[in-house]
Amino acid sequence: MSDSIDSIDDPIDSDSINASESPAGEGVNHPKARIRSFVVRPGRMGTGQVRALAELGPRFVLPFKDEALDYEAAFGRQAPVVFEIGFGMGAATAQIAQALPDIDFIGCEVHEPGVGALLKLIGEQDIANIRIFQHDAFEVLGAMIPKGSLAGVHIYFPDPWHKKRHNKRRLVQPPFIAKLVQHVAPGGYLHLATDWEPYAQQMLEVLSGDPDLVNTSTRADGYADKPEYRPLTKFENRGLKLGHGVWDLVFKRKA
Repeated sequence: MSDSIDSIDDPIDSDSINASESPAGEGVNHPKARIRSFVVRPGRMGTGQVRALAELGPRFVLPFKDEALDYEAAFGRQAPVVFEIGFGMGAATAQIAQALPDIDFIGCEVHEPGVGALLKLIGEQDIANIRIFQHDAFEVLGAMIPKGSLAGVHIYFPDPWHKKRHNKRRLVQPPFIAKLVQHVAPGGYLHLATDWEPYAQQMLEVLSGDPDLVNTSTRADGYADKPEYRPLTKFENRGLKLGHGVWDLVFKRKA
């Protein structure tokens, strides 16, 4: 659960970006051809995170390669696989993996402190059903995730890019969702969550507009009730106490 995957890769104002660049989600295997939605910012590493990276990284962090990932080899078993884009410090990912032990989770996070934090939780709580890519999720999807292979995708609280001129940097755009859906198995799901209403509206519009997706919500507003498996984060709890809204969206790929 993170905004890291949805931040720019440099501080240059988006208005100065060449207009020939593709929208987010295009050119998965050619990152220079698209507007990136993340920035790799330096972060402080605690001693526990550093130790976890050194001791657990070789087992749980998967190397990026230009070849399809063998899920059974990566996890040592056959199980449904859920792909998470941007897990932040990994607390929610760890809780979900523990709550759903029969599902395997692959998390993508570009920030090393977050990777170290999740590895620390994996070690402390003896979690076996998580693997990590410390790499751009666009590239991981394009090169390593077989099409039609995922049971689900989680994208929680991506950076909303509040300023209108930065909206094109948002992760959830039609080209990206169209590519992402290709990697989800028929009947598999996409679960998104945000605490920024304008972004929630954009997410709902984008997902509703994809011909391969169907909304699972029966609510009049189209949003979903928070699934039990998604825990409330400290940030989310704080926002709710201040009266801020949170919007979940759960769509399934058509069979």
